[in-house]
Amino acid sequence: MTPSTNASIPVLGNRSLNRALLERQLLLRRSPMSPLEATEHLIGLQAQAPTPPYYGLHSRLERFSQTDLSDLIRSRQATRIALMRSTIHLVSARDCLALRPLIQPVLERQYQGNYGRKMPGIDFAELAEAGRALVEERPLTFAELESALTGMAHWAEEDKHALSYAVRTYVPLVQVPPRGLWGESGQATHTSAEAWFGTALDRSRDEEWLVERYLAAYGPASINDFQTWSGLTRMSEVFRRMRPRLTIYKSEEGVELFDLADASLPGEDVPAPVRFIAEFDNLLLSHAQRSRIIAEEYRKKIFTINGIIRSSVLLNGFVAGMWKIERVKGSATLNIELFRPATGQEQDELALEGNRLLDFAAADCTERDIRISVQP
Repeated sequence: MTPSTNASIPVLGNRSLNRALLERQLLLRRSPMSPLEATEHLIGLQAQAPTPPYYGLHSRLERFSQTDLSDLIRSRQATRIALMRSTIHLVSARDCLALRPLIQPVLERQYQGNYGRKMPGIDFAELAEAGRALVEERPLTFAELESALTGMAHWAEEDKHALSYAVRTYVPLVQVPPRGLWGESGQATHTSAEAWFGTALDRSRDEEWLVERYLAAYGPASINDFQTWSGLTRMSEVFRRMRPRLTIYKSEEGVELFDLADASLPGEDVPAPVRFIAEFDNLLLSHAQRSRIIAEEYRKKIFTINGIIRSSVLLNGFVAGMWKIERVKGSATLNIELFRPATGQEQDELALEGNRLLDFAAADCTERDIRISVQP
């Protein structure tokens, strides 16, 4: 932290923000939290694909096995559902029920932007009621849901994708197992959250609660940072109400940053270990200003034009490469592509952490290898 010209508002440099983010994200040291506790602390893990949440928890927890998370999904303590930014997240049952009502405006805005012109005059309440009845009778894939809806006289001529996504928007659809289980495959099939958990959505939470949750996992952060993470807009009034009970900082660019009053900041010189970050990890997606974790010159290497967020490597706390495990019969190779040369200590850490990753992801492979290349 460096002093500001305005002594009442400290300025946080990029490295200070980096270490704070790593601390909140359980990436400065592995946490003793349980997988369920960590999932709630992180406000879920982004989960467009089945395996990233497993890698996300492996990189953050002292003790974690694939069955730990698979068992949470099977036992309905955790689930997969569209939430922040209208993307699939793996969240606890409690957060699923509380977050969905708060994020509902995001889902509706995106739906109207994508499909609104294709659905003039549609009664969405009627469509949602019909869709809910179908998925609560038995879990359905989107293809099955589309077939059932277009088989009804009301919607026989409508765009089938617009119909299924309307149900996804206006009914909180969760993906049921085996989707999301480690080592198992299957199409995403859906039922309503209320049917899956046997209870109503929790509408007792407000946006201030959500801001506090976000700051605990991603702070200090700006209003735009929160809006980028959540997809919600026009949040200035919420932050204004909360201001008296928050700590205020500024970034080096003069942007106002907010934090929980009791949140501590690690020193900017705290060592940051090598970590392998999962695809789509919210670590890279939850701030408007992402220089605290990834340099602009590297962003296009990680963020692809078709929406894939590649698995990344942290060196000294910042994204400095990509990783991928390739399996051939009984062998597994961890390919690490760095954007800059690693120091001797970083090479040692890459080997140590890489072997730990292979132990986790490829325990069944008798031959394992780590290959490191540098592609600036």
